[in-house]
Amino acid sequence: LSVKVRDEIVSFGAPDELAVDDSGVVGGGTHLKPGELHKLLAERDDVVFFDGRNAFEAEIGRFKNAVVPNTDTTRDFVAELESGRYDHLKDKPVVTYCTGGIRCEVLSSLMTSRGFGEVYQLDGGIVRYGETFGNTGLWEGSLYVFDGRETMTFGDDAAVIGRCASCDSPTDRMVNCAHASCASRTVLCESCGDRAICRTHATTDAR
Repeated sequence: LSVKVRDEIVSFGAPDELAVDDSGVVGGGTHLKPGELHKLLAERDDVVFFDGRNAFEAEIGRFKNAVVPNTDTTRDFVAELESGRYDHLKDKPVVTYCTGGIRCEVLSSLMTSRGFGEVYQLDGGIVRYGETFGNTGLWEGSLYVFDGRETMTFGDDAAVIGRCASCDSPTDRMVNCAHASCASRTVLCESCGDRAICRTHATTDAR
């Protein structure tokens, strides 16, 4: 057994901003269970979904009409929030979501401290939502998971929203970017093999 002390469980790069008590992260968003999320959506027509994952994860699955920040790693979120790109959301109800909910504990707190006035977080994350509603709710596509499975769905009838970086065919298959300096994951169908340049480097190399 190995026990290690870390400034952050999830590395947003802002340990000095966070306060934790017996209930968890202080100043975070209001927790919404999947059913409560649907109730909020029925009552309000201005709710915004805000993806709390790395951007590549959203390429194969996300909530309908979600805002997907331009993040390669979790540490990119602070700069994204401070860029001004999302200031127009500060007076709207914003629902953060991530795989299991852990990242959103911190993200929602960072958003609240930066002036977002009405912040919620999906309790249990995408996993709990998918277990509750399967493919009949507002989730579209596949969920990227950090284990040997790579991706998972909430039923055989899941939509495929990912597009192959090489041929643009529908797929939810992820591989490592073939660019020597890149550690990103990219979407690539089986027909196109295992080597692909991510969209960022494809654009850069084309220049």
